[in-house]
Amino acid sequence: MGYGDGSVTQRKDGKWVARIEAGWTSKGTRRRPSRVRDTEAAAKRALRDLKRELLTGQEVTGRKVSVKAWCEDWLKVQSRRVRPKTLQTDTSIVRKWIVPTIGHRRLGDLTPADVRKTTEAVRTAGRSSTTANYTQRVLERALRAAIREGHHVPERVLMVDKPAPEVSDRTALAVPQAAKMLESVSALPDGSRWIAALLQGMRQGECLGLTWDHVDFKARAIDVSWQLQSLKYADRERETFLVPDGYEARRLEGAWHLTRPKTRQGRRVIPMLDWMHDPLLVWRGEAPESRHGLVWPRASGMPQSAKVDRERWRALQEVAGVAHPNGRPYTLHEARNTTASLLLAAGVDPTIIQAILGHSSYVVSQGYMTVDDAMVRDALNRGAQKVIEAARKAPTVP
Repeated sequence: MGYGDGSVTQRKDGKWVARIEAGWTSKGTRRRPSRVRDTEAAAKRALRDLKRELLTGQEVTGRKVSVKAWCEDWLKVQSRRVRPKTLQTDTSIVRKWIVPTIGHRRLGDLTPADVRKTTEAVRTAGRSSTTANYTQRVLERALRAAIREGHHVPERVLMVDKPAPEVSDRTALAVPQAAKMLESVSALPDGSRWIAALLQGMRQGECLGLTWDHVDFKARAIDVSWQLQSLKYADRERETFLVPDGYEARRLEGAWHLTRPKTRQGRRVIPMLDWMHDPLLVWRGEAPESRHGLVWPRASGMPQSAKVDRERWRALQEVAGVAHPNGRPYTLHEARNTTASLLLAAGVDPTIIQAILGHSSYVVSQGYMTVDDAMVRDALNRGAQKVIEAARKAPTVP
């Protein structure tokens, strides 16, 4: 039987059963609601009722499902399908905006006004249109999944225009600013941590998850194959975690894990910048002892938290007198943008830049096949030289 098809059969006890095909459950089993009647004619009438209920959005399983109930089921399925950070973000959106606003509504009763009510709640709370846009996208994904599993959701609620996301003000540090930052961190024992961000283009998770066995001083190379991430517990007492299918994760301690980058392009070996080699070598002799071999752990040797790492980055900007043009601190991701900007300013081919940063696209794949270590090392050193020259000229921050 296909979706919406049905049948009428007689049981051994003489009763007649009307049964309809109504999609799938969240556990992956078929949903086949049925009605038992005394006569064949009554069973046929029941079959017509089942089909009408399915078409009009009434819950043919005998209960009407609310948005809240469905979203909780959907998140459980998502925990096996999407990466932990995506699950964390979507869970937050569902529980903070969608459920409090329209969680009591039935799936089959939803209207475009309910969708707009959800995004308006985000705006009323002072959040950006980008957050409102993403909230609506999460709601739509959940509702489309409900439809695939046999629930009725009015098609018009999937046709509501989304709020336009705000134009991002993210940018790279200017060369004089990058020079000031490097001058400031050069006096720090772990200054190599920030050189990795500004000149090597390494992501925060890649830096915090880097281990000494992935640093080859002789070959002057860094193997960027793992990232530090805190995973959500599935059962804290049993110490099990929500890990999606096909996801590689190595537990360190507590909720801390080393995880694989989300794409193959994210796994890369990058030549060690000349300006990185010596500070990192000195740091190896001074770094806190970590039983996991982490390069930049806490003073206790435990994995460093992303929050503390971000706070240090903001504090370093204050010390160096560096700020974004609108006055806010630069984000750590903007340090990564700075690497790309410096390389581009140094005349490095965009394909090589993509290979260094590990961006995922067909062009990036081509870059991995054609770019050799000598070219990448030369590119990184040219970018760094721009900053060193700026520092020697005693730049002023605009």
